[in-house]
Amino acid sequence: MAKKYTWCFLLVLMSIAIVAAHIGETAVPAVFIFGDSTMDVGTNNFLPVSQEIKADFYYNGIDYPFSEPTGRFSNGYNTADRIVKLLGYKKSPPSFFALLNDSPTFKRNILEGVNFASGGSGILNTTGLVYNNFMSLGEQINLFATVLGNITELCGPAAAATLLSKSLFIVSSGSNDILEQQRSRAPLSPDFLDNLQSTYADHLRSLYNLGARKFAIITIPPIGCCPVERSYNGSECLQGANEFARQFYNATETLLQQLSSQLSAMNYSIGNSFGLTLDIMGNPLAFGFKEIRKACCGDATTMCNQTASLCQNRDEYLFWDRFHPTQKTAVLAALTFFGGSHRFVKPVNFSTLAAINIV
Repeated sequence: MAKKYTWCFLLVLMSIAIVAAHIGETAVPAVFIFGDSTMDVGTNNFLPVSQEIKADFYYNGIDYPFSEPTGRFSNGYNTADRIVKLLGYKKSPPSFFALLNDSPTFKRNILEGVNFASGGSGILNTTGLVYNNFMSLGEQINLFATVLGNITELCGPAAAATLLSKSLFIVSSGSNDILEQQRSRAPLSPDFLDNLQSTYADHLRSLYNLGARKFAIITIPPIGCCPVERSYNGSECLQGANEFARQFYNATETLLQQLSSQLSAMNYSIGNSFGLTLDIMGNPLAFGFKEIRKACCGDATTMCNQTASLCQNRDEYLFWDRFHPTQKTAVLAALTFFGGSHRFVKPVNFSTLAAINIV
């Protein structure tokens, strides 16, 4: 048993060294990803969910290698993919269920990270129930607890704790909670925001208690400006939804400050998708965009599939489909959060967060 633990501990140290060699002083042996469809790399492919929250069909993935529809809600890679690549990895960690499907190598592969994100999910367990059987943020964290059990069994408690303390935990959630509340015609009230933040705090504490120490939080964009929301307002942004998204960012920033003061070993970075997206929309040509209102695939009311209309100049579009960004937008977001200034990511960027040495 001791020999097995020693081997695994050495493997963890080797992983740290390999990644550090790619990105200078940064040492991130694994990346664990949680959230919604903006982070999903194929989780929903394995679940009996509504077709509306699947993306394992064309034209999705048209710009992915070999034009493969992987389950990403994108023409290619998503933000999670690009952040992980910037961390020095060749590819993003697969979904939990894809790893589980390859059971002989499951325990070895989870040492480099897992993607738990599931399209349609939200912070609240009640969000998205109409879609059936996706993984809520709470359920994703429960799956991570299972992964932790496997890592601990393989490596022992000390090596498992070392691995997690040096790993990066990326979380992007909240858009679906707000969109669903808005569609139900229920008020986007202070009470709803308080409930959302209280539940979010519980989730982040759970991750901390399981061993997470470095939290890379991506907040929600101005969701009132996505094509489907614009369709309700004569192609203009829905300002009510945007105002609530802005309040969500401010509340999340305060929440993270409070949590980090209560949880002594917690380190965090918050990526401001709201501010970044508004900046792009305010001067799209400066970022290489020509179309910031319409979807590239499909339109404001129909989903992206092989029968939908498809734009040819995808890098000129902000939105891939009625909800999600293009690969070009994802690259910009990843670069900004990874190496950007205090304007869009604080108190440190993701690169600096990853480099923090936790003893």
